[in-house]
Amino acid sequence: MTPLAHALALALAAPALARAPAPAAAPAVPVPAAITADGVPALPVALADRVRPYLESRSAAPVDWNPVDRSLLVTTRFANVAQLHTVAQPLAMRRQITFEADRVSSGSYSKSGDVLVVQKDTGGGEFFQLYSLKDGRLSLLTDGKSRNTFGAWSKDGRLVGYSSTRRNGADTDLYVMDPRDPKTDRLVAQVQGGGWSILDFAPDGAHAVVGNYQSIQKSTLYDLDLSTGKLTAITDPKATVAWGDARYAPDGTLFVTSDKGSDFQRLGTLDPKTGKFAPIAAETKWDVDEFDVADDGSFVVYNVNEAGLSRIRLLDPKTGAVREVSGLPAGVAGGLTVAPWGTIAVSVSGATTPGDSFAIDPATLAVTRWTQSETGGLDPATNRAPELVEVRSFDGTPVSGFLYRPDPARFPGKRPLLIDIHGGPEGQERPYYSGAGNYYPNELGIAVFYPNVRGSSGYGKRFVAMDNGPFKREDPLKDIGAFLDRLDRDPGIDAARVGVQGGSYGGYMCYAAAIRYGARLKGANCIVAISNFVTFLENTQSYRRDLRRVEYGDERDPRQRAKLLAISPMTRSKELTIPLMVVTGANDPRVPQSEADQMVAAVRANGGQAWHIVAADEGHGFAKKANRDYAFLAELAFWQRHLLGEEVK
Repeated sequence: MTPLAHALALALAAPALARAPAPAAAPAVPVPAAITADGVPALPVALADRVRPYLESRSAAPVDWNPVDRSLLVTTRFANVAQLHTVAQPLAMRRQITFEADRVSSGSYSKSGDVLVVQKDTGGGEFFQLYSLKDGRLSLLTDGKSRNTFGAWSKDGRLVGYSSTRRNGADTDLYVMDPRDPKTDRLVAQVQGGGWSILDFAPDGAHAVVGNYQSIQKSTLYDLDLSTGKLTAITDPKATVAWGDARYAPDGTLFVTSDKGSDFQRLGTLDPKTGKFAPIAAETKWDVDEFDVADDGSFVVYNVNEAGLSRIRLLDPKTGAVREVSGLPAGVAGGLTVAPWGTIAVSVSGATTPGDSFAIDPATLAVTRWTQSETGGLDPATNRAPELVEVRSFDGTPVSGFLYRPDPARFPGKRPLLIDIHGGPEGQERPYYSGAGNYYPNELGIAVFYPNVRGSSGYGKRFVAMDNGPFKREDPLKDIGAFLDRLDRDPGIDAARVGVQGGSYGGYMCYAAAIRYGARLKGANCIVAISNFVTFLENTQSYRRDLRRVEYGDERDPRQRAKLLAISPMTRSKELTIPLMVVTGANDPRVPQSEADQMVAAVRANGGQAWHIVAADEGHGFAKKANRDYAFLAELAFWQRHLLGEEVK
């Protein structure tokens, strides 16, 4: 072939070559309609297929007992969000009774069972409204605008007491209403502050016990005269004492929990006239987290938090005898609810128990399982229980956390580590069922560590106060350094492959750890996170601003403001150079979206990498399954890339 003919042949062939189809892209997971995925790569459908069983686990937490048919009211999710369901008897079907677009997880029956009052918000905004529920329909009881929080039923079942910000958006005034007739709604007491709530009604129906929460270390109990609205302090408003729940027994005895005279919350009685607290349970080392009183006053059931694990005990008020319930699975218990006939409902969540409802017979202490939630077809018994890791921090303070290791038979040698820091900061990591999180150790061979840094609850009031204010705020970061040092020496951990994540206050810790320990970390996934303490305090919802100032500091004080700015991750954003993922709810009333936007913009302006997921219909954390699933898959892709060095296919 001549050179001219050869060139002509190539020219004629070129269009055919150009028309050759490009290799087909792998099918991608659809981005939910409410989500903006900024900078997030396409997520392969194959990843979703592999993870799907882990995304299908459920839980069923007890909410209340129906006094008419003795069914158990629980909250569980079968579609996109959790809804209320009834369970007629142990292990019976869960019959759905609310059908809302947003999560419904709170409800309470009147004494006769003729009314069920439900509390619900919209889009995760936490501006809760109260409703009555009948025939699958919710009827609005409150104003539809302010933030309303259910308190308690009167003993005769005629009135509900609740708090509301409707007057000025900030102060939680106290109201009562007969929910059968919303026109009976009336303001009982006008207060100042965002931490007021009606805890219980006295047996005489003329008074109620009210709590004013100011911080995890300080609260005050009051007697409220329902006819005059007069509030009389039962406890000393000036004392730095934390009062927990308060419940009246039928004989007028007021049971409470308090850390008065102790480093821990103890169960006892409180004299409404003298304010004298008398502890009546023997626990001295651990907190009593919650309790409930039998309608006939024959027993008090309470929940002790022992290093994260729960112990359920029954107290006989007449004899002082205490019996421990031994038939529950190991894990974290909650939601104690005594039925009018005495049966106790409680939820338990543990490494091998996916947050299910159980009933306790108060006479025999026999335990009966009422729900058995699905775990996506996976056997929860194969999940490995966590190890308790304890270290001494920079100043000698002991701190601890829970380490979930992969099965060494399947994943031998040193394994990557993900450090996941809780919010709060007064929260506590406890050995709950991990749900989708089990995918990390079970399928990827990534160890997960949940630390309880100073400031965490559950370890006494001295420990919870150790991070208060701007000048102690970075001490918990030093605790993370102590954990890193300890885990670096662990023969099963690969110190060269460590990542950090956390939500809310844990999100602040995530940013701050990424800056302080960036040389030791491969990436950071920071969720609904505080990036600048000053802008956070200025923009969080007004009803909670003063409550947060007690914990973090007051941005209106020049000295504190300067320190708050100095310790804020935004101030040192140029030092955040490791890969970053940020997850945000556009309706978040606690940590507004602007906290995420400013950090993502700063990191990108500095040449850094940041994936950003924003959900338009979520608040402080994702409640809707479609959004949660997408965010989790994105997180997996992020960590597979940066901890395992793999591109997801």
